[in-house]
Amino acid sequence: MRAAVFTLLLAACASAPPAPEPRAADVLSLNPFNDPFVQATRDRPCPAPRGPAYTEAQRLQEAHYRVERGTSCWLAGQCSEPNAYRYDARIAEAAVAALRGDAAVSAGTSIWVIAERRFVYLQGCIADAAQAARAEAIVKALPDVQLVIPSLSLPGEGPRYPVP
Repeated sequence: MRAAVFTLLLAACASAPPAPEPRAADVLSLNPFNDPFVQATRDRPCPAPRGPAYTEAQRLQEAHYRVERGTSCWLAGQCSEPNAYRYDARIAEAAVAALRGDAAVSAGTSIWVIAERRFVYLQGCIADAAQAARAEAIVKALPDVQLVIPSLSLPGEGPRYPVP
C-alpha cells in the first residue's frame, strides 16, 4: 500500500508543471547606476538594507529621469557641476565620516548611507529617536546635501526600508 501511494505521489510531482520563471522585466538589478551605498556605523544588530535596486522597466525610466534631473540642477544654477549625480561619491564619503566621527550617533547604531542626486538616504537601526534626529542634522549640514531622508528603525520595530 505504501509503495502504491509513494508511486502515485511521485507520478503527481513529476507531472506537475514547473514553477514559472520570473520575467526578465520583474528581476531586480542591484545598484545599476552605481549609487554610493555604504555602511557608516555597525554597532547594533540590524537587517541590512537591499540598497538601490530596479526592475528593467524601472531602470529604463530612471535612466531618463536621471539625465533630466541631473542636468536641470545645473541649468537652474543650483549646482556648480553639470550633473547633480557627480556630487554623490563625495557626499557619501563625507556623510560616512561625519556619522562615524560622532560618538553620540555611532554608539549603538547601524546606519547605511545611500547618496543619489544630492539626496542622502539613511537606513538602519538606532537606539532612540534622538540619534535619528542627530544623524539627520549632521548629514544635512554637509556641503552640497540637498535633502536627507531617514528610514531608521527604533528597537522592536521592523525595518523601515527594503531588505533583500
